[in-house]
Amino acid sequence: MPRYVKRKIRGRFNHKCFKPCGVRANELDEVVLMASEIEAMRLTDIENLYQEAAAKKMEVSRATFGRILSNARVKITDALLNGKAINIE
Repeated sequence: MPRYVKRKIRGRFNHKCFKPCGVRANELDEVVLMASEIEAMRLTDIENLYQEAAAKKMEVSRATFGRILSNARVKITDALLNGKAINIE
């Protein structure tokens, strides 16, 4: 069983779901992003922080941060290329 890990999430996410235009949400497969994955992307892609600095802000190791970021990018790429809805948990 995975252990509970508390991570620092500072970003505010105003939208909880994104989907392709012209398709009903109930007809789409979905990808679920954790708040920590969105935060990792925000820190690296919006704030332009290196992974080590971003990991310190989230209070995780650099290796853990890299895994979180990689998982987020795989999920988002899958959703964009395969027309899936993105839901933020």
